[in-house]
Amino acid sequence: MKNDLFLKALKGETVERPPVWMMRQAGRYLPEFMEIKAKYDFFTRCQTPELASEITIQPILRYGMDAAILFSDILVIPQAMNIEVEMKPNFGPYLPNPIRSQKDLDSVIVPDIQDTLGYVMDAIKMTKEKLNDEVPLIGFAGSPWTILCYCVQGQGSKNFDKAKELCFTQPVVAHSLLQKITDTTIAYLKAKVAAGVNAVQVFDSWGGMLSPTDYQEFSWQYIQQIIDALKDEAPVIAFGKGCWFALGDMAKSGASALGVDWTCSARNARYLTGGNITLQGNFDPSRLLSPPAEIKKMVHQMINEFGKDKYIVNLGHGILPNIPLENAKAFIDAVKEYKA
Repeated sequence: MKNDLFLKALKGETVERPPVWMMRQAGRYLPEFMEIKAKYDFFTRCQTPELASEITIQPILRYGMDAAILFSDILVIPQAMNIEVEMKPNFGPYLPNPIRSQKDLDSVIVPDIQDTLGYVMDAIKMTKEKLNDEVPLIGFAGSPWTILCYCVQGQGSKNFDKAKELCFTQPVVAHSLLQKITDTTIAYLKAKVAAGVNAVQVFDSWGGMLSPTDYQEFSWQYIQQIIDALKDEAPVIAFGKGCWFALGDMAKSGASALGVDWTCSARNARYLTGGNITLQGNFDPSRLLSPPAEIKKMVHQMINEFGKDKYIVNLGHGILPNIPLENAKAFIDAVKEYKA
């Protein structure tokens, strides 16, 4: 690996500067991505290895991040599990037959991964060829709770009230669904590692919707199963948005790194995790709308607060579609120019 800063940081090794990549870096803020988007619908882009691999390396070619993340979507998992998922323009994900009873759950399968998601493995192999070992490749999945949110709600939501209702009124159904998603996700991530990804990240985008007690029951215990199953095969990054309250447990999980969102300070994150685990984050994505000179200053300050070692520079969530190209560049360049 010509640039192994990212892998070194995941192992907690000393580095000259921290590595940098951005969540959702392969995508909607790039004009070269928008050209592909104009020609192909969302799931065609995910399911066509040539397109997924091209989209994955676009930001690397433009900005030279220290890691690539495979272009895909967390909702390919429910699709593989026999749950219909549509991506509606100007609306987002739509699941016409949400899972709200035992009867609904009976049709949900734990699939054969090569059979249902083989196209993802093909995209990984193609991307690895294009990257030519220049930088590591990250594979990802949504957390079981986050996937359940969409499967039960049927669409995005501000509070996922129907998902919570299922958990609190039909816990047996909720836990069965969570376990099926977990089993599928473990098989999926193992297949990704076998296909060549160098690390995996679990995105718990909606973990912060739950109270600390409910988080343990309906989210964390399933993420822990995933970490246990994968940690000996590849480094695992666990990212829970709004889940600062769980950072102490996360730090004991066997994950190689923990993602932190922008509502938790570097100092608190280091304190809550005991100071020994690699942290990743946590620049507010909206802050990329600040002038480039200000972005650079803030990034250097952020690195100083986290410390250059056991740290991966990233955003606190995915990059927004309206970020100017020069501002994204300022973010990446600031890290590359960092001197301890």
